[in-house]
Amino acid sequence: MIIDAHAHIFPHKISKAATQGISDFYQIPIPYDGTLETLLQLGKEAGVSKFIVHSVATVPEQVPSINRFLEESITQYPDTLIGFMAMHPDYSDIEDEILRASHKGLKGIKLHPDFQQFRIDDPKAFPIYEAAGDRFPILIHMGDYRYSYSKPAQLAKILKLFPKLRVIAAHFGGWSEWDDAAKYLKNFRLWVDTSSSSHWLPPEQLMKLILCYGTDSILFGTDYPMWNHKDELAVLRKLPLTPDQLDKILYKNAKALLNLK
Repeated sequence: MIIDAHAHIFPHKISKAATQGISDFYQIPIPYDGTLETLLQLGKEAGVSKFIVHSVATVPEQVPSINRFLEESITQYPDTLIGFMAMHPDYSDIEDEILRASHKGLKGIKLHPDFQQFRIDDPKAFPIYEAAGDRFPILIHMGDYRYSYSKPAQLAKILKLFPKLRVIAAHFGGWSEWDDAAKYLKNFRLWVDTSSSSHWLPPEQLMKLILCYGTDSILFGTDYPMWNHKDELAVLRKLPLTPDQLDKILYKNAKALLNLK
């Protein structure tokens, strides 16, 4: 089994605009169209059997429509998809929407402070953390040297204030800020994913980060549509990991976090 713990999906009618927006934001080409069908095909070719799927509400008004799309998607592929709901700190009914979406089958929450333009430690985000508690994992985009919204030190503050939170810190805890992430986050109970890191980091540094956080805390993720499963898996399989360590990263840790059978 392999679980991709970090995949963005978009409805067909907006997928082109959404992927272009990602390309413009990060100033890199996006090779895939962001649709669910392409994600499933890429995963099938690489032997991936489950996907945590989500999308980002860049403005609060997008929260309900994104969550309906995710609910429809997981209903279509109930054995393959695990949905993480969109949420925004400025949304008017945070707790009600989290409960409503969870009753429709969404299992966690996705936040992207850089896209959504809020600091992780801004008190306006606290209602999300309070509503999530230890019930709903929160996947948070982490790190970008260009912005001050998603700094590892900010997440460390939140983990002290909300110790029951189950946070997945994306991109090994801080894209482009990996050293700070290891410094501030290594002693907390949290998970990190492998997404959007191997294209910037040499194998030695990837292995150093894995050992820093511990193999029980690492989740495999692609950041689709930015990257594909075959290439991301090839990088991990070349690292000096034991078979059990690799299995933990590829699926066992995600299964344990989400209580999957």
